[in-house]
Amino acid sequence: MLIVAIVAGAALAGSQLASALPYSTASAYRVQRQPRAGSCHARGRGLYALPDPHCTPGALDPAVRQATIYSTICRSGWTSAVRPPEWVSEPEKYASLRAYGDGSAVWRFEYDHLVPLELGGAANDPRNLWPELDWAQPHGYYNHNPKDELEYELRNMVCDGEMRLAAAQHLIATNWVAAWRRYG
Repeated sequence: MLIVAIVAGAALAGSQLASALPYSTASAYRVQRQPRAGSCHARGRGLYALPDPHCTPGALDPAVRQATIYSTICRSGWTSAVRPPEWVSEPEKYASLRAYGDGSAVWRFEYDHLVPLELGGAANDPRNLWPELDWAQPHGYYNHNPKDELEYELRNMVCDGEMRLAAAQHLIATNWVAAWRRYG
């Protein structure tokens, strides 16, 4: 895949890409302070909304580096091992919804990792979490979430050696919608 090689290698070196996103020290077992109510504004609406880059620029798990992908993100069960418990993420979700100014039906939103755990995103850093509209439809129908599809595809590309980890993290953190249109 020539396009992937260009994005992964020539656009920016892996270390330059990774340095653009901060590494997190936030504990997965402590409720993290969220941005103040009304201070964040999603770009766009609905299915293809992007988070406010000032509130949710993305943050990374320091344990996940290019050299550690096969013992972390490419290993079955990795995300379950690092995902915060619901008693931590649920109050954060409510506070994040208030920060983004949406107090409507909480059930319509998931507390999403901008850089997903599958790509080494920080598990519980407010810079990496935001309320993403959930895709559940009335009467039990479920639409595929395009961001989830992209996360899966980029993870496979990283684990198959087709794309460097930092390139995938950069693509999804800067504009996951554009990346989905290209790779999804």
